Formats: sequence, structure tokens, C-alpha cells
Amino acid sequence: MTWSQQYDPLGNAALSTILAALPVAALLGSIALFKIRIHFAAIGGLLVALAVAILVFHMPVKLAAATTFYGAAYGLFPIGWIILNLIFLYQLTVENGYFTILRSSLATLAPDPRIQVILIAFCFGAFFEGAAGFGTPVAVTAAILIQLGFKPLQASGLSLIANTAPVAFGALGTPVIALSKVTGISELALSAMIGRQLPFFSLLIPFWVVWAFAGFRGMIAIWPAALTAGLAFAIPQFLVSNFHGPWLVDIIASLCAMAAVAILLRFWQPKAIWKHDTQTASDAPTSLPHHGGMVARAWTPWILLTAFVFIWGVPKVKAGLDSLSTPKWEVPALHNAIVRVPPVVVPPTPNKPTMAEPAIFTLNYLSATGTGILVAAIISGFIMGFSFKELIRTYWKTLVRVRYSLVTIAAMLALGYVTRYSGTDVTLGLALAKTGKLYPFFGTLLGWLGVALTGSDTASNVLFGSLQKITAQQTGISPTLMAAANSSGGVMGKMVDAQSIVVASTATNWYGGEGSILRFVFFHSIALAALVGILVFLQAYVLPFCKLVVR
Repeated sequence: MTWSQQYDPLGNAALSTILAALPVAALLGSIALFKIRIHFAAIGGLLVALAVAILVFHMPVKLAAATTFYGAAYGLFPIGWIILNLIFLYQLTVENGYFTILRSSLATLAPDPRIQVILIAFCFGAFFEGAAGFGTPVAVTAAILIQLGFKPLQASGLSLIANTAPVAFGALGTPVIALSKVTGISELALSAMIGRQLPFFSLLIPFWVVWAFAGFRGMIAIWPAALTAGLAFAIPQFLVSNFHGPWLVDIIASLCAMAAVAILLRFWQPKAIWKHDTQTASDAPTSLPHHGGMVARAWTPWILLTAFVFIWGVPKVKAGLDSLSTPKWEVPALHNAIVRVPPVVVPPTPNKPTMAEPAIFTLNYLSATGTGILVAAIISGFIMGFSFKELIRTYWKTLVRVRYSLVTIAAMLALGYVTRYSGTDVTLGLALAKTGKLYPFFGTLLGWLGVALTGSDTASNVLFGSLQKITAQQTGISPTLMAAANSSGGVMGKMVDAQSIVVASTATNWYGGEGSILRFVFFHSIALAALVGILVFLQAYVLPFCKLVVR
């Protein structure tokens, strides 16, 4: 037995769209306006999503229940697994005192917090986005920034804003690869098009994130650092994406940006060095000597983390680990039981005879990024002098610390999966697609909506990639352009999706501050998404931008 999705169950597109938007409105409203604790807000949003799916969109209760458990399981693994092990590593360095030394060495390299934002949140974060994605960059950079003296809201919000331009090429190009699979457009064509959109924003984001932190005057005072980082990232991003492919774009661009900023700081410093109003106190002891050997040992856990995350992300390594043991389960009652219908998907073909939605849970516990992080943490713990018993004790403390965050992420992903499998996400997408000549602008915002709903540029591309291609063909616009716009616009939704906000609040130990983080980043998300939409509109209709659509 299969169930076909209905995108206008009430026979009134406007009313169906309003009801489809209720879960998102309930979730964001309860967090930002009513300041409800986020795990309660997530559970409430999930209940609203289930009510809409079952009562309005007529999703069978059995399918809705299976979808909820499927989404929650994915929230815990691999996403929750990454956060748990990353915070474990961080907690080890704090307890041992090495994070204090790391903070001091970073402050020596870049004593001005405006430059620290560029170097850590933008450059360093982009490397982790390229290597791992799935919340890793925000967790790492937010944890480092708060130890450098940033307030929890600043550390969280700035890390989220900075982690935008690299997202489309995150996790070794996974979003582009997924987009290619659902649209039939080649990976190289999509990579090239995205690489002709995002470099404009890679140049802009270093200025933007400093402006969000320090204001316009504070940003102007450090323009050489912002320009250096932006150019050093944007140029390799364009070149690699257009002439190599999507796989190493962020890795190469971030390394170039970090090296360029480090070289600049050897010859230039801002005239007036900013200091934080209040220095965040560290829980770690400060009596450890800060000689060269200790600094090297303080950096060792993060060097190991970088190495293991990169190694775990290499396709051959991942495939080798998967071959050892990767249990897969077809989700009972859900696998191939839900059918998407046109215009979201093209009619069946010999190559794809069914439009049924697969539901397979993969427990790739060896190749998961979180496992690589755990290995790095354990090795780092032994290097720092922890006994096995102490490692177990610290891991338990970490699990207790992030327990509510894990519940929240499970509920958030369950909500996203219910939205996807019930078809309410498509109802929202179709409303944006009916915008005529303005479709290039609103189609870009569709990508933003997809990431805001799912927390993943990859998931948004899978969700709306086919719809973008079909609508573009119907309106006479390049399908490659609009498929790429889905991914480029989606990156700006990354900062407002609840999953990323939970990761940021957990990394900064500011549980309960999610509403403040959402309010802090919401304007920036909307404004940047609108700018991407304007660029895509110009690419579609106006010379010389339209020449960019030719591959």
C-alpha cells in the first residue's frame, strides 16, 4: 500500500499554504516571541506538524508515526553524535587548562576581536564546513570565540552568520552531488554556476560579520583584514568550483584565506586594538606555563581534530570504513510507502520507474564524522594526561550537559521529516514557484526556506531541486541557474534553522538563549538571502549577468 501526497488538500491554494506554514510559525514563534525553552518549543512544533499532516493533508497515522521516529533517529545520528563528541573534546581541553593556552596564543596572533571573528568564524569555520559540515563548524568556532572573551550571543550569532558562503560546498561537495542526482544536471555544471554566485558573498561576509559585531566604523577600521580574507577565499572558490568541481572548494579556499590573513597580520595591525568590555572567565586553571611546548600541546587536540575530520571525509576512507560494517534498515511501514507526484517530480521513466520516497536508516558508525571526532578526542585525552577512567567520567558529564540539546535536535529533525514526507514543504514551495517573472528571486528564497526547514543545504536540494528544474523549464529560465540558486539561496537559511541554533547554544553553554540567537541572526539571514535572490534575478534577465548561465 502506498499513499500519494496532496499539495492542495483543501482545494484552496492560499488556505492550504497557510496551514502548511503553521508548524514553522509555531516553532519560530514559540522560540523568538514567547521565549519557550527550545526543547519544549521543538516538541510543540512537532505536534503541530503531526496535526497538520494527519488532519489537513490526510497522512495516515501509521506513516506519520514512522516518519517521526525516522527523523528523530537521524537527528541523534549522525548530527547529535557529532555534537556530543565535539563538546567532549572541548570539555577535555577546558578541564586540563589547554583551552586557556589556546585562547592566549590566538589572542597573540590576532589580538583584536574583530580580526578574531574573521580568522576563526569565517576562515577556520569554512575549513570545517568543507571537511565535515552538519553543524561541526559552528560548534567549533562558537566554542573558541566564547573562550576568547566573546559573549555567548556574540559567539553564537557571529559563528552562524560566518558559516554561510561555504555551506553549498560543505562536506566535500555533498549538497552539489545530491542536487545533481535529483535534477540530472551534471555536478560540474552545478558547481560552476554556484561558483559564479557565492564568491560575491564570500567577499562580502567578512565585512558583514564584523559589521554585525562592531558596527560600521569598527568594520571600516579593519577593512584590510576583511578584504584579504574575502578575496583569498572568493577567488579560489570561483576557480576550483569552475575548473575542478565541488569536492575541494571549501578546503582550498579556507586554507588560502587563513594563510593570507596570517601573512597580513605579520605586516599590519589596526591602529586601535579593540578589547572586550568584559572578559569571559574560563573554568580552566590558568597556572600552566605558556612556553612554546605547552602552546604546541594546547593546539594538538585541534590539529588532531582537523586531521581526523579531513581523513574521515575522504571518499575512499569513508567507503572503506562503510565496507567494514554499515547496517542499513528499511524503515518499517515507511520505506517506498509515500509517493511524490508532479510537479515536484517528473513522471516515471525506465531508469526510475517509481516516484516512491525511500526511507532507509544507515548506521554508519565507523565512517560517521562524529566517530572521527571521538577518536581524535580519545587520542587527545591520553596525550593531555587523562586516564581511561577520567575520560569516561568526562564523557558522562558531557552527555549530561548536552542531553536537552540532543532531545531538541531529535524533535527538530522529526519535525522536518514529517514536513517532508507529508508534502507540506512542497505546498510552501509551490506557492513561491507561482511568482512569474519574479521567480528567479523567489525561487532563490525557496532554497532559503528549504534549509530553514530542514537544517541542511543537502536536504533542501533533495527536497526542491527537481521542483526548481521543472519550474525553470516552464518559465523559460535556465534550469542550471535555478537549481544552483536553490543551493546558493539555501546557505543563508543555515543561520536560522533551529538545528544550527541549538548547536551554537550548546557549544557556548548557553542553553535557553536560543530565542535571543534567532532574533540576532534573523535580519541578517533575510537580508543576505534577498541579495542572493537579486543576483540570481540579474543572472536570469540582465546583461552581462545572463552570460554566466552559459556553460
